[in-house]
Amino acid sequence: MTPIPTYLAAVATEHRTQLTDLYHFLQDQLPDATEKLSYGMPAFFVAGKPVIYFAAMKHHLGLYPTAAPIVHFADDLTNFKTSKGAIQLPYDQPLPTALIAQLVAFRVAEIQNVD
Repeated sequence: MTPIPTYLAAVATEHRTQLTDLYHFLQDQLPDATEKLSYGMPAFFVAGKPVIYFAAMKHHLGLYPTAAPIVHFADDLTNFKTSKGAIQLPYDQPLPTALIAQLVAFRVAEIQNVD
């Protein structure tokens, strides 16, 4: 089994479905990305640089798109608790897939413009 499905299999049952849904959504958004565990979290990399990490926390799903997307989409993230590099997605709410897609696209563009 690859690292991310192994990680997901170890997640608490009550949170596994939402994390698995996020994983498959990110796979669709990033079909050419490299998947691996980094800092103990599932992560997607493009051109050797991290696009997004995610992790199961006790009370929320942690989404880590790096700092720049959080700053750029601050107005769209007001309904979520955020920090410099993290977004907390409550388990009792549906995944904000449109917003996640924007974060991912922004980060990929940022990576591609740096090189």
